[in-house]
Amino acid sequence: MVKEPKKLEELFHDTLKDIYYAEKKILTALPKMAKAAQNEDLKAAFEKHESETEEQVSRLEQVFELIDKKPQGKKCPAIDGIIEEGQEIIKEYKGSPALDAGLISAAQAVEHYEMARYGTLRTWAGELGLTEAATLLETTLDEEEATDEALTELAEAVVNQEAQAEAA
Repeated sequence: MVKEPKKLEELFHDTLKDIYYAEKKILTALPKMAKAAQNEDLKAAFEKHESETEEQVSRLEQVFELIDKKPQGKKCPAIDGIIEEGQEIIKEYKGSPALDAGLISAAQAVEHYEMARYGTLRTWAGELGLTEAATLLETTLDEEEATDEALTELAEAVVNQEAQAEAA
């Protein structure tokens, strides 16, 4: 029996399940990161991103609907590892002036993973003629990029200096 070669539609669906799992995991990690953050602006950024992530999950569910598939996640070892690293930073740097810098680093690792996934999914949606899905995915990609930029600004304007100044 010859196995049918897999096509882009299947890869799109598998990757959609991957990012759906990732977003659900991120939703459980963000409150812990917000609680651990020492800088009030960073705490607020994590809280804002939590509500954005809830909207992103909703958008993903709409994309599943557009392709007539049930919203479900597929275990993603990459995001599990990135989140685990963030949890290690919380444990190892608790009470330390470098904690917030580490939290931003961990959050940006998540953002960059998400940007890679959403950029790919948006492109594939376009290739597959899924215009509405591509638009939904583009909206989320734009949010992820904005969050990454905001974290960079916070790190460069305040957090990295605080970590260095307090350590000196």
